[in-house]
Amino acid sequence: MGDRWHVEVDRSVCIGSAQCVHHAPDGFRLDTGRQSHPADPETDANESVLAAAESCPVEAIVITLLGSGEPVFPPEE
Repeated sequence: MGDRWHVEVDRSVCIGSAQCVHHAPDGFRLDTGRQSHPADPETDANESVLAAAESCPVEAIVITLLGSGEPVFPPEE
């Protein structure tokens, strides 16, 4: 069984660039205020969600391992 992730979007940082929706259309949605949110905050680990987080121009997306809370993105320094 693969890793499961918890995905969050810091809506105080999100600028609505929609890069997350472009990279992971099944993983993110924009609301009427053009703020991003995960389609499902608990998801199987997948490259498109990681690419979405990496492409966010303001690093508003945080991914952690479900259960342990270990950071996936952004990586610990």
